[in-house]
Amino acid sequence: MKKGAYTLMVTPFKDDSSLDEQGLRNNTRRQIESGIHGLAPLGVTGENTLLSIEEIKTVLRIVVEEVGGKMPVIPDTCAMGLREAIEKAKLFADNGATHCAAYVPFFVLPKQDGIKKFYETLADESDIPIILHNAAGRTCVNMIPKTTEQLAKHPNIVGIKDGNKQLDHLAAIIHLTKDEDFEVFTGKDTTAYPLLCAGGSGTFTVAGNIVPKVMKNIVNWTLEGKKDEAEKLHREYFSLFEAVRFETNPMGAKAALELMGYTSSSVRLPLTPLSEKKWEELKAIMNERGLL
Repeated sequence: MKKGAYTLMVTPFKDDSSLDEQGLRNNTRRQIESGIHGLAPLGVTGENTLLSIEEIKTVLRIVVEEVGGKMPVIPDTCAMGLREAIEKAKLFADNGATHCAAYVPFFVLPKQDGIKKFYETLADESDIPIILHNAAGRTCVNMIPKTTEQLAKHPNIVGIKDGNKQLDHLAAIIHLTKDEDFEVFTGKDTTAYPLLCAGGSGTFTVAGNIVPKVMKNIVNWTLEGKKDEAEKLHREYFSLFEAVRFETNPMGAKAALELMGYTSSSVRLPLTPLSEKKWEELKAIMNERGLL
């Protein structure tokens, strides 16, 4: 697993909520042209759980075709049970994904020993490397740094994207896994620069849908020691990092893409479009940054 910025891609829909395949191809090409380090379709940002299995296959096929081996493609299982996670990891491997991200199981509220065994078994069964995904705001279960430390020793677990915004939590993971072949990524744009300064590896980014070059440069410049330049970008775009997560992800990201003329802001129920108030706030922030 390489350090870098990996865009958590939206899944574009037409106004009737059907899959917009050409929009997905266009978005993927724009990402490739930006020089982003990798793509992560089919996560929460990609409305994974609102897609059919056939749609999941179609999204992955299109992204893999467009990427053509130029960069990693890392879909997420978004599964609450082991059997489903194993089946999706196999589907991903069979359809060209380079890695498989996997959420901490949600809804069932596992203990830490259950989380550990879940990931170890998934990693044993998967033909592609596994990336842990901790996001307590979605799962209501926080994988503690000690559990991550233990899992980092597994040869087929190569990293984590962690959505916990507490810097002491992220710093503990970096410290505890420093001797392993294991990369620590944030799942939040607002913590990308601080995590990198603490020795982290990069970010899985929602803002990358809107400003992929910005996210790429924040990561590259920090890793290259150009921290002043990277910090300037972090500060300039911080309000956008917050705005693309207005209300519920991916409402803000999709609204931003529509404002830029790329794809529709359509989301699938039970998600609904960004409210008018937040739409205007987002538009103002994007105007301020010269994106419109």
